Amino acid sequence: MTLLAVAVAGRGLVDPAAPVFGAGDEALLRGGAAFETLRVYDGRPFLLDRHLTRLAHSCAALDLPPADDAGRLVAEIVAVAPPDHVLRLYRTSETTVATAAPLPPGLDELRGRGLALATVDVGVPSPLLEGVKSTSYAVAFEARRAATRVGADDALLVSGDGVLDASTANVWWCRDGVLFTPAAGPGVLAGVTRSLALELEEAVEGRFTVAELLAADEAFTTSSIREVMPVVSVDGRPVADGRPGPAAARLQGAIRLRSRG
Repeated sequence: MTLLAVAVAGRGLVDPAAPVFGAGDEALLRGGAAFETLRVYDGRPFLLDRHLTRLAHSCAALDLPPADDAGRLVAEIVAVAPPDHVLRLYRTSETTVATAAPLPPGLDELRGRGLALATVDVGVPSPLLEGVKSTSYAVAFEARRAATRVGADDALLVSGDGVLDASTANVWWCRDGVLFTPAAGPGVLAGVTRSLALELEEAVEGRFTVAELLAADEAFTTSSIREVMPVVSVDGRPVADGRPGPAAARLQGAIRLRSRG
């Protein structure tokens, strides 16, 4: 990952190539650091308050010190980073760190063609870290690698035939004008972009099957960095006509409008 700027609690801005985490940091050794990823538009961190609220929840659940200095680190990063970038916050057992990185390339092209997903069964999700965003992403990233090995863009995480999340995004679909999304809970993170989408569009939350998703008129994912991404196929089977749909485009436009204040 290319880093544009790095700020560390008690040290301020540091060389992006400088070490910032100690070798004895328990949160890193055990994969239990809390983190948040958000987009910065024209120098404005989008939905920052919601991300900081979830970061505080994650720190408490993981028994980490509070990230009280996160807001100050964000200000330091935004002051020196390009107007549009990816902002990440990390709270470990020893420190708080903020980083700026470039936006992933090709997002608009990917949005134009839509995502191909492949289902990956992750078993029964544990309720122990419900609502927590931690760096323990090994399962999700291995699921994504498994999906790409069969030619898909991303994984659709499932438990049996029940739909959970994509590897790093929430999942939605629309049928007969009604929007559906899996309810937040074990295996389904309460995403920040998801919370905004629920304010912008009415949706039915619940437990749903892959068959229900495949019967949709269109499907898409939401996440802070990719925003709204249409889903055009699952396991090689097209969703509706296999093209991005109007609900995804409408919600993408509404999120971009909100990002401009």
